Amino acid sequence: MAQRKAHIKRGDQVLVLAGKDGGKEGRVLSVKPQEERAIVEGIHFLKKHTRPSQQVPQGGVIIKEGPIHLSNLKLICPRCGQPTRTNRRQLDTGQRVRICKKCGEVAEQS
Repeated sequence: MAQRKAHIKRGDQVLVLAGKDGGKEGRVLSVKPQEERAIVEGIHFLKKHTRPSQQVPQGGVIIKEGPIHLSNLKLICPRCGQPTRTNRRQLDTGQRVRICKKCGEVAEQS
């Protein structure tokens, strides 16, 4: 399977398009391009039952965010504030940036 470049980065504000959390917004905590998945803050909580250990002496249930497929996420442009698709363009300086398809501005995080 060929690895594609992810259209979102860590720290981006995204909109969840599908699933039980569809319509919610959150900040991206991490992206795994090889798996085409991302972990979004406050979205897709999973419960993991753990035995008592040195790190968790009481054991019990740990609740944390789970991964979401990148196709179910849409970037929210930091300039216009709308969910948008992105384009990639190379600037005169040689740097490649993401361009918002709605407002045409550079959609990089500040």
